[in-house]
Amino acid sequence: MTALGKLIRTTAFKLIAAYLFVFAIFAGSVIAYLGWHTQRLVTRQAVEAIEADSRYIEAQFERGGIARVVQVVNRRARAPDAGLLLVTSFSGDPLAGNVLNLPLSFLDKQGWREIDYLRSEEAAAAPSRALVHVILLPGEFRVLVGRDIVEREELRQIIIGPAVWGLALLVVLGVAGGLFVTRRVLKRIDQMTAISDGIMAGDLSGRLSVANTGDEFDRLALSLNAMLDRIEALMAGLKEVSDNIAHDLKTPLTRLRNRAEDALRTAGSEPEWRLATEQTIEESDGLIRTFDALLMIARAEAGQARASMVRFDLADTVASVAELYEPVADESGLDIVVDAPGPLPVHGVRELVAQALSNMMDNAIKYSAPEVPGERREVTLAARREGDRVRLVVADRGPGIDAADRPRVLERFVRLEASRTRPGFGLGLSLVAAVVRLHGGTLSLEGNDPGLKIVVDLPLDLSEAERAG
Repeated sequence: MTALGKLIRTTAFKLIAAYLFVFAIFAGSVIAYLGWHTQRLVTRQAVEAIEADSRYIEAQFERGGIARVVQVVNRRARAPDAGLLLVTSFSGDPLAGNVLNLPLSFLDKQGWREIDYLRSEEAAAAPSRALVHVILLPGEFRVLVGRDIVEREELRQIIIGPAVWGLALLVVLGVAGGLFVTRRVLKRIDQMTAISDGIMAGDLSGRLSVANTGDEFDRLALSLNAMLDRIEALMAGLKEVSDNIAHDLKTPLTRLRNRAEDALRTAGSEPEWRLATEQTIEESDGLIRTFDALLMIARAEAGQARASMVRFDLADTVASVAELYEPVADESGLDIVVDAPGPLPVHGVRELVAQALSNMMDNAIKYSAPEVPGERREVTLAARREGDRVRLVVADRGPGIDAADRPRVLERFVRLEASRTRPGFGLGLSLVAAVVRLHGGTLSLEGNDPGLKIVVDLPLDLSEAERAG
């Protein structure tokens, strides 16, 4: 396909062509109306002048007969601005006037018509066009009164001719401008197509150029670039997850296989078989929990749970989770301090929020249990309203996390060296982050001097009355 053919087939050029077509029809209609209205206006002025002359001649006939009419017509016919005047006898012989070469039968019928004529003083000139009115007077005398309408045609040509040429020029310029605009649009689209081809080929680093003009292409480019950033981040996360799965799940799977193989090789009594089976079940349950957590994170990040969102009181959920973990915390030498005055209405999936809060509590209990027998520590679980948001905090007195490592622990399968000896796969805080994003909130990790403070901000679901209160 040629470059011109490619331009013509674009939507931009078709839209411009359609606009030019509609514009041409509209402009042509306006020009036609102007021509018609001009012709009508000139004709009406001619009719009014002819009717006035006709009434005057009839009045003169009543005053002095045909002699008076002939005298008046001869005087008026010699005036520079005289219209068409002609008086004939009953036999058709001219008695007075300034018109030549009219057929005899032309004056037989009275009424209005348009004629080609010659004035008596312009015998050698070309015929002109006139609107005339024929009057029949008593005695079979005939009077022709008219006005030249060549000016009407000339005026119409003066208006219509340049207008038509101007319209044609506008159409030509419009087509040229359409090709120019289309070429620019096509250039931007070709750039987008090239970037898209690169992305389909596997290069996710490509981004659409932004001209900073604020037009629709810039808005589209910004939106697509944000989408590409998200896709690139997801693909990088997918690759990292795949690598982490291969690395972190290989160990428990290998341990599971080795224990089963060892049981087959060495276990000889029923208690040994039972112990090996229990260990295998325990390892399997850990793997199942890991895949359940991964599935829950994936669903939260995909937004599949939005359809299940309802309005619920976060203070009740906080109280339920604290009650659930109180025996575990007490056994670990911890006291749970709850500070969650309600009501705290939020819109979301209660089960997911409860699971995220459970992960935060599990993390706090796991890493802040006192190492000295008899020592007691506190884990604070607080939820308070701050403006139109609720601030949820889980704070412990454990070793905490270095500021440089805090962003990393929110990623999947990330486990710091200090926690390698503890059970888990590094998915707890990843799930918390996914649930918070799903609910339009923010998550941050802060120091608690000593310990770690996990802070979640969620939007409150307030009615108009609650906002006013």
